[in-house]
Amino acid sequence: MTSIVRSIAAAFFGFLLVLGLIAPPANASTVEVKLGTDDGMLAFSPSTITISTGDSVKFVNNKLAPHNAVFDGHEELSHADLAFAPGESWTKTFSSAGTYEFYCEPHRGAGMVGKVVVN
Repeated sequence: MTSIVRSIAAAFFGFLLVLGLIAPPANASTVEVKLGTDDGMLAFSPSTITISTGDSVKFVNNKLAPHNAVFDGHEELSHADLAFAPGESWTKTFSSAGTYEFYCEPHRGAGMVGKVVVN
C-alpha cells in the first residue's frame, strides 16, 4: 500500500514538473515601440528596449510612413513588409536572451535604428 501511495505521489509531482516546464510564463509582458515619434521624427520610440525572455515587442506604425523593422541575422524577428497605415502593427516574442539590433529599411540612413536587450 505504501509503495502505491509513493508511486502516485511521484507521478503527480512528475506531472507538475512537466506542466511547469511547458507552461508559458505567467508574467510575460508586451512593450510597445512606435515607428516614428509623436513629434514626427524618423526614429523608433523608444529606441532601446530591455525585456525578459518570453516577453514581446509590439511595433506600431505612428508617423511618416512607410516603416518596417529588420533584425540582421534574425529573419524570424524581422518584419520586412512596409507599414503604411497609422496604427498598423505586429508583435514579436523574444525567447532567447541577447541583444538584437534592428532598423527601418527605408530610413536606416536617417538613423532610424533600435535595440532590444533580452535578459
